[in-house]
Amino acid sequence: MIVQRDIYLQRLVHRRHNGMIKVITGVRRCGKSFLLFELFYNFLLEQGVREDHIIKVALDDRMSRNLRNPDALCEHVYGRIKDGEMYYILLDEVQLVDEFEDVLNSFLHIGHADVYVTGSNARFLSKDIMSNFS
Repeated sequence: MIVQRDIYLQRLVHRRHNGMIKVITGVRRCGKSFLLFELFYNFLLEQGVREDHIIKVALDDRMSRNLRNPDALCEHVYGRIKDGEMYYILLDEVQLVDEFEDVLNSFLHIGHADVYVTGSNARFLSKDIMSNFS
């Protein structure tokens, strides 16, 4: 059974292209990854976004362990951007990246990228998260 999470999906859709990092927070196993990597990803495809313009990284996946290094993650993302069209950067469990605030701030400098992340640790659940982003 798939829980659609229409309200949360519409919140993401409504905030597309607003120039801000969209942070999906919540306790472990509440469906953050599913919302981002399945529901929102499929929405983007249905809207005609090309698959190569959606950069998905599951940082809790052992195969992505090297991308927990902030410089490696930046190189990976910047290396996937090939043109001036809109790109969507989807990062799951971004708190696993050292200095993730700095990495995310650097992605804000990409004028044609829209950034979405999930996080489940106390740093993301605090009300002070926005002070970490410039």
